[in-house]
Amino acid sequence: MPSELHEILLFLFRSRPELAPKLLHDVLHVPLPRYHSLQIVESNLTNVQPPEYRADLVIVLRRGKRSVLGIVVEAQLSGDSHKRFAWPAYAVNLRARERCPVCLLVFAASESLARWAAKPIAIGGGNTFTPFVIGPAGVPVVTDAARARADPELAVLSAIAHGSHANSQLAAQVAMAAIAASVGLDPERSVLYFDVVLSHLSAAARASLQAMDPSTYEYQSEFAKRYLSQGRAEGRDEGRVEGRAEGEAMLLSKLLALKFGALDHATTERLRAASTAELERWADRILTATSLDELFR
Repeated sequence: MPSELHEILLFLFRSRPELAPKLLHDVLHVPLPRYHSLQIVESNLTNVQPPEYRADLVIVLRRGKRSVLGIVVEAQLSGDSHKRFAWPAYAVNLRARERCPVCLLVFAASESLARWAAKPIAIGGGNTFTPFVIGPAGVPVVTDAARARADPELAVLSAIAHGSHANSQLAAQVAMAAIAASVGLDPERSVLYFDVVLSHLSAAARASLQAMDPSTYEYQSEFAKRYLSQGRAEGRDEGRVEGRAEGEAMLLSKLLALKFGALDHATTERLRAASTAELERWADRILTATSLDELFR
Protein backbone atom coordinates (compact mmCIF):
# COMPACT_ATOMS: atom_id res chain seq x y z
CA MET A 1 0.00 0.00 0.00
CA PRO A 2 1.31 3.50 -0.81
CA SER A 3 -0.26 4.80 2.43
CA GLU A 4 -3.09 3.98 4.82
CA LEU A 5 -6.47 3.51 3.12
CA HIS A 6 -8.07 6.00 5.49
CA GLU A 7 -5.68 8.76 4.37
CA ILE A 8 -6.05 7.82 0.71
CA LEU A 9 -9.84 8.13 0.91
CA LEU A 10 -9.62 11.52 2.59
CA PHE A 11 -7.01 12.65 0.04
CA LEU A 12 -9.55 11.90 -2.73
CA PHE A 13 -12.24 14.00 -1.05
CA ARG A 14 -9.80 16.83 -0.26
CA SER A 15 -8.47 16.86 -3.82
CA ARG A 16 -11.98 17.04 -5.24
CA PRO A 17 -14.49 18.41 -2.69
CA GLU A 18 -17.23 18.09 -5.34
CA LEU A 19 -17.02 14.33 -4.86
CA ALA A 20 -19.00 14.44 -1.60
CA PRO A 21 -22.13 16.24 -2.90
CA LYS A 22 -21.87 14.25 -6.14
CA LEU A 23 -22.09 10.94 -4.24
CA LEU A 24 -24.93 12.27 -2.10
CA HIS A 25 -26.92 13.36 -5.14
CA ASP A 26 -26.04 10.73 -7.77
CA VAL A 27 -25.72 7.62 -5.60
CA LEU A 28 -27.86 8.23 -2.52
CA HIS A 29 -30.38 10.51 -4.31
CA VAL A 30 -30.24 13.16 -1.61
CA PRO A 31 -31.76 16.46 -2.82
CA LEU A 32 -29.19 19.23 -2.58
CA PRO A 33 -29.87 22.95 -2.20
CA ARG A 34 -28.83 25.27 -4.99
CA TYR A 35 -25.26 26.43 -4.37
CA HIS A 36 -22.57 28.44 -6.15
CA SER A 37 -19.42 27.26 -4.39
CA LEU A 38 -18.11 24.83 -1.82
CA GLN A 39 -15.25 24.95 0.64
CA ILE A 40 -13.34 22.63 2.93
CA VAL A 41 -13.58 24.16 6.39
CA GLU A 42 -12.21 23.55 9.89
CA SER A 43 -13.00 19.98 10.95
CA ASN A 44 -12.71 20.57 14.69
CA LEU A 45 -16.35 20.47 15.77
CA THR A 46 -15.87 20.76 19.51
CA ASN A 47 -18.52 23.01 20.99
CA VAL A 48 -17.30 24.41 24.32
CA GLN A 49 -15.45 21.86 26.43
CA PRO A 50 -13.58 18.61 25.76
CA PRO A 51 -13.87 15.85 24.69
CA GLU A 52 -12.70 17.11 21.32
CA TYR A 53 -14.87 16.21 18.32
CA ARG A 54 -12.77 16.26 15.17
CA ALA A 55 -14.33 14.91 11.98
CA ASP A 56 -12.29 13.50 9.11
CA LEU A 57 -13.37 16.22 6.68
CA VAL A 58 -15.99 18.98 6.57
CA ILE A 59 -17.29 20.54 3.35
CA VAL A 60 -19.72 23.46 3.24
CA LEU A 61 -21.85 24.34 0.21
CA ARG A 62 -22.52 28.05 -0.14
CA ARG A 63 -24.88 30.25 -2.12
CA GLY A 64 -23.27 33.64 -2.22
CA LYS A 65 -21.94 34.20 1.29
CA ARG A 66 -24.59 32.04 2.94
CA SER A 67 -23.96 28.43 3.93
CA VAL A 68 -26.71 26.16 2.58
CA LEU A 69 -25.48 22.66 3.48
CA GLY A 70 -22.70 21.27 5.66
CA ILE A 71 -21.35 17.81 4.82
CA VAL A 72 -19.31 15.87 7.36
CA VAL A 73 -17.26 13.19 5.54
CA GLU A 74 -16.06 10.14 7.48
CA ALA A 75 -13.91 7.30 6.12
CA GLN A 76 -14.75 4.25 8.25
CA LEU A 77 -12.50 1.19 8.04
CA SER A 78 -13.76 -0.68 11.11
CA GLY A 79 -16.57 -0.62 13.62
CA ASP A 80 -16.11 1.93 16.40
CA SER A 81 -18.81 2.29 19.04
CA HIS A 82 -17.49 5.75 19.91
CA LYS A 83 -18.57 7.01 16.50
CA ARG A 84 -22.20 6.27 17.32
CA PHE A 85 -21.96 8.98 19.97
CA ALA A 86 -19.60 11.35 18.14
CA TRP A 87 -21.40 11.49 14.77
CA PRO A 88 -24.54 13.29 16.05
CA ALA A 89 -22.26 15.75 17.87
CA TYR A 90 -20.40 16.47 14.62
CA ALA A 91 -23.67 17.30 12.89
CA VAL A 92 -25.17 19.40 15.70
CA ASN A 93 -22.02 21.45 16.27
CA LEU A 94 -21.51 22.06 12.54
CA ARG A 95 -25.16 23.13 12.25
CA ALA A 96 -24.67 25.59 15.10
CA ARG A 97 -21.47 26.96 13.60
CA GLU A 98 -22.62 27.33 9.97
CA ARG A 99 -26.31 28.07 10.66
CA CYS A 100 -27.50 25.70 7.96
CA PRO A 101 -28.76 22.12 7.47
CA VAL A 102 -26.08 19.42 7.76
CA CYS A 103 -25.61 15.75 6.96
CA LEU A 104 -23.03 13.04 7.58
CA LEU A 105 -21.60 11.04 4.65
CA VAL A 106 -19.79 7.85 5.67
CA PHE A 107 -17.67 5.85 3.24
CA ALA A 108 -17.50 2.31 4.65
CA ALA A 109 -14.72 -0.05 3.60
CA SER A 110 -17.00 -3.12 3.50
CA GLU A 111 -20.68 -3.91 3.07
CA SER A 112 -21.01 -5.28 6.62
CA LEU A 113 -19.49 -2.06 7.93
CA ALA A 114 -21.87 -0.04 5.76
CA ARG A 115 -24.84 -1.83 7.32
CA TRP A 116 -23.50 -1.08 10.79
CA ALA A 117 -22.90 2.60 10.01
CA ALA A 118 -26.33 3.09 8.42
CA LYS A 119 -28.30 2.10 11.53
CA PRO A 120 -30.28 5.03 12.96
CA ILE A 121 -28.79 6.44 16.17
CA ALA A 122 -31.24 7.08 19.01
CA ILE A 123 -30.28 10.35 20.68
CA GLY A 124 -33.16 10.52 23.17
CA GLY A 125 -36.52 12.22 23.37
CA GLY A 126 -37.78 10.18 20.43
CA ASN A 127 -35.16 11.73 18.12
CA THR A 128 -32.85 9.77 15.85
CA PHE A 129 -29.85 10.64 13.70
CA THR A 130 -29.22 8.62 10.54
CA PRO A 131 -25.98 8.92 8.53
CA PHE A 132 -25.83 8.64 4.76
CA VAL A 133 -23.61 5.65 4.01
CA ILE A 134 -21.86 4.36 0.89
CA GLY A 135 -20.19 0.96 0.86
CA PRO A 136 -18.08 -0.52 -1.95
CA ALA A 137 -21.16 -1.80 -3.80
CA GLY A 138 -22.63 1.70 -3.87
CA VAL A 139 -19.64 3.30 -5.58
CA PRO A 140 -20.26 3.76 -9.32
CA VAL A 141 -18.40 1.33 -11.58
CA VAL A 142 -16.37 3.67 -13.79
CA THR A 143 -15.01 1.94 -16.90
CA ASP A 144 -15.45 4.71 -19.48
CA ALA A 145 -12.21 6.62 -20.08
CA ALA A 146 -13.95 9.95 -20.81
CA ARG A 147 -16.00 9.75 -17.61
CA ALA A 148 -12.88 8.83 -15.63
CA ARG A 149 -10.92 11.79 -17.03
CA ALA A 150 -13.79 14.14 -16.14
CA ASP A 151 -13.79 12.89 -12.53
CA PRO A 152 -10.45 11.21 -11.72
CA GLU A 153 -11.05 10.99 -7.97
CA LEU A 154 -14.31 9.13 -8.55
CA ALA A 155 -12.46 6.81 -10.95
CA VAL A 156 -9.84 6.04 -8.31
CA LEU A 157 -12.52 5.53 -5.67
CA SER A 158 -14.19 3.11 -8.09
CA ALA A 159 -10.90 1.22 -8.46
CA ILE A 160 -10.52 1.00 -4.67
CA ALA A 161 -14.09 -0.28 -4.31
CA HIS A 162 -14.13 -2.72 -7.21
CA GLY A 163 -10.49 -3.80 -7.60
CA SER A 164 -11.30 -7.19 -6.06
CA HIS A 165 -14.59 -7.66 -7.90
CA ALA A 166 -15.47 -11.28 -8.68
CA ASN A 167 -15.45 -10.32 -12.36
CA SER A 168 -11.70 -9.79 -12.79
CA GLN A 169 -12.08 -8.34 -16.28
CA LEU A 170 -14.49 -5.72 -14.98
CA ALA A 171 -12.07 -4.88 -12.18
CA ALA A 172 -9.27 -4.52 -14.76
CA GLN A 173 -11.39 -2.19 -16.89
CA VAL A 174 -12.08 -0.01 -13.85
CA ALA A 175 -8.35 0.05 -13.09
CA MET A 176 -7.47 0.91 -16.68
CA ALA A 177 -9.91 3.84 -16.69
CA ALA A 178 -8.54 5.14 -13.39
CA ILE A 179 -4.95 4.92 -14.61
CA ALA A 180 -5.89 6.78 -17.78
CA ALA A 181 -7.59 9.44 -15.67
CA SER A 182 -4.41 10.06 -13.70
CA VAL A 183 -2.64 11.42 -16.76
CA GLY A 184 -2.74 15.19 -16.93
CA LEU A 185 -3.00 15.59 -13.16
CA ASP A 186 -0.25 17.08 -11.07
CA PRO A 187 2.70 14.69 -10.48
CA GLU A 188 1.80 14.00 -6.85
CA ARG A 189 -1.70 12.81 -7.67
CA SER A 190 -0.85 10.97 -10.89
CA VAL A 191 1.83 8.83 -9.24
CA LEU A 192 -0.17 8.27 -6.03
CA TYR A 193 -3.30 7.28 -7.92
CA PHE A 194 -1.37 4.83 -10.11
CA ASP A 195 0.04 3.16 -6.99
CA VAL A 196 -3.35 3.12 -5.25
CA VAL A 197 -5.12 1.54 -8.22
CA LEU A 198 -2.59 -1.26 -8.63
CA SER A 199 -2.40 -1.96 -4.90
CA HIS A 200 -6.17 -2.56 -4.72
CA LEU A 201 -6.32 -5.04 -7.60
CA SER A 202 -6.84 -8.71 -6.87
CA ALA A 203 -4.34 -11.15 -8.39
CA ALA A 204 -6.91 -12.19 -11.00
CA ALA A 205 -7.72 -8.57 -11.89
CA ARG A 206 -4.02 -7.74 -12.14
CA ALA A 207 -3.57 -10.62 -14.60
CA SER A 208 -6.52 -9.36 -16.63
CA LEU A 209 -5.05 -5.85 -16.65
CA GLN A 210 -1.73 -7.15 -17.93
CA ALA A 211 -3.50 -9.02 -20.72
CA MET A 212 -5.59 -6.04 -21.85
CA ASP A 213 -4.84 -4.01 -24.95
CA PRO A 214 -4.55 -0.42 -23.70
CA SER A 215 -4.37 1.08 -27.19
CA THR A 216 -7.65 2.94 -26.68
CA TYR A 217 -6.27 4.77 -23.65
CA GLU A 218 -4.08 7.74 -24.50
CA TYR A 219 -1.79 7.79 -21.52
CA GLN A 220 1.18 5.63 -22.28
CA SER A 221 4.07 7.97 -23.05
CA GLU A 222 2.70 10.94 -21.14
CA PHE A 223 2.31 8.99 -17.92
CA ALA A 224 5.77 7.46 -18.23
CA LYS A 225 7.35 10.87 -18.77
CA ARG A 226 5.45 12.32 -15.81
CA TYR A 227 6.43 9.44 -13.55
CA LEU A 228 10.07 9.58 -14.54
CA SER A 229 10.14 13.36 -14.19
CA GLN A 230 9.51 12.81 -10.51
CA GLY A 231 12.41 10.37 -10.52
CA ARG A 232 14.65 13.09 -11.92
CA ALA A 233 13.56 15.46 -9.17
CA GLU A 234 14.00 12.87 -6.40
CA GLY A 235 17.31 11.70 -7.79
CA ARG A 236 18.75 15.15 -8.37
CA ASP A 237 22.12 15.42 -6.64
CA GLU A 238 23.71 18.78 -7.35
CA GLY A 239 22.44 18.50 -10.92
CA ARG A 240 24.33 15.29 -11.70
CA VAL A 241 22.89 13.12 -14.48
CA GLU A 242 23.83 10.03 -12.49
CA GLY A 243 21.62 11.15 -9.63
CA ARG A 244 18.67 11.72 -11.91
CA ALA A 245 19.10 8.29 -13.50
CA GLU A 246 19.17 6.70 -10.06
CA GLY A 247 15.85 8.33 -9.23
CA GLU A 248 14.30 7.16 -12.49
CA ALA A 249 15.57 3.62 -11.96
CA MET A 250 14.15 3.58 -8.44
CA LEU A 251 10.68 4.63 -9.58
CA LEU A 252 10.70 2.30 -12.56
CA SER A 253 11.67 -0.56 -10.23
CA LYS A 254 8.64 0.29 -8.12
CA LEU A 255 6.34 0.22 -11.14
CA LEU A 256 7.74 -3.09 -12.35
CA ALA A 257 7.41 -4.69 -8.93
CA LEU A 258 3.80 -3.55 -8.71
CA LYS A 259 3.02 -5.10 -12.07
CA PHE A 260 5.19 -8.22 -12.22
CA GLY A 261 5.98 -8.95 -8.57
CA ALA A 262 9.30 -8.87 -6.74
CA LEU A 263 12.26 -8.27 -9.05
CA ASP A 264 15.25 -10.59 -9.07
CA HIS A 265 18.80 -9.34 -8.54
CA ALA A 266 19.66 -9.40 -12.25
CA THR A 267 16.70 -7.18 -13.16
CA THR A 268 17.47 -4.73 -10.38
CA GLU A 269 21.09 -4.44 -11.51
CA ARG A 270 20.02 -4.00 -15.12
CA LEU A 271 17.84 -1.05 -14.12
CA ARG A 272 20.64 0.52 -12.07
CA ALA A 273 23.05 0.26 -14.98
CA ALA A 274 20.63 1.56 -17.61
CA SER A 275 20.89 4.91 -19.34
CA THR A 276 18.18 7.54 -19.08
CA ALA A 277 17.10 6.79 -22.65
CA GLU A 278 16.72 3.09 -21.86
CA LEU A 279 14.71 3.82 -18.72
CA GLU A 280 12.34 6.09 -20.63
CA ARG A 281 11.91 3.50 -23.40
CA TRP A 282 11.07 0.78 -20.87
CA ALA A 283 8.68 3.08 -19.01
CA ASP A 284 6.79 3.69 -22.26
CA ARG A 285 6.18 -0.07 -22.51
CA ILE A 286 5.30 -0.82 -18.90
CA LEU A 287 1.54 -0.98 -19.25
CA THR A 288 1.52 -2.87 -22.55
CA ALA A 289 4.25 -5.41 -21.78
CA THR A 290 3.00 -8.77 -20.53
CA SER A 291 6.39 -9.89 -19.18
CA LEU A 292 9.79 -8.50 -18.26
CA ASP A 293 11.27 -10.18 -21.33
CA GLU A 294 8.83 -8.28 -23.54
CA LEU A 295 9.58 -5.05 -21.71
CA PHE A 296 13.34 -5.33 -22.23
CA ARG A 297 13.19 -6.75 -25.75
